[in-house]
Amino acid sequence: MFADLLPVPLHPALVHLPIAFAVLLPLFAIGGLIAIQRGAAPRAAWGITVLMAAALVASGLVAKETGEDEEERVERVVPEAALKAHEEAADRFVVIGLSVFALSLLGLRRDAIGNAGRMVTTLGTVAVLAAGYSVGHAGGQLVYQHGAASAYTSPGGAPTGGSEPVSGER
Repeated sequence: MFADLLPVPLHPALVHLPIAFAVLLPLFAIGGLIAIQRGAAPRAAWGITVLMAAALVASGLVAKETGEDEEERVERVVPEAALKAHEEAADRFVVIGLSVFALSLLGLRRDAIGNAGRMVTTLGTVAVLAAGYSVGHAGGQLVYQHGAASAYTSPGGAPTGGSEPVSGER
């Protein structure tokens, strides 16, 4: 019953969440640094950044899993190289996100290691943002250049002919 409430395909409905976290994470990290500089306790101020990084990783893993679940159907209509580029970009995004999350945990400390952890994490959020752009760009190419959506819109998932209108529109 619950499965009937989920959109099909699920992957496109979920991929925007880790990208949103990738955009917001640098802002939260900078905000945490400013709050700590103004006297806030590191655990309180930086804890929000740690939670955002954890949410980024969790949502990235879910997006990656749903992409893998739908890979077989989409690979019938898109070039393998384009699909592989998107998958590799997703792998990089998750690895970089996990690394930044692990570093962010150091930022909860109140000592020099905590200070260094917060600074390195904040710089790392830029890498997360770049990786998020890369995976999103590769996914956009799958949909808009290679017709990945036709795996769900055309009968049997056959290619619709690229830029030709679907369902007779002209």
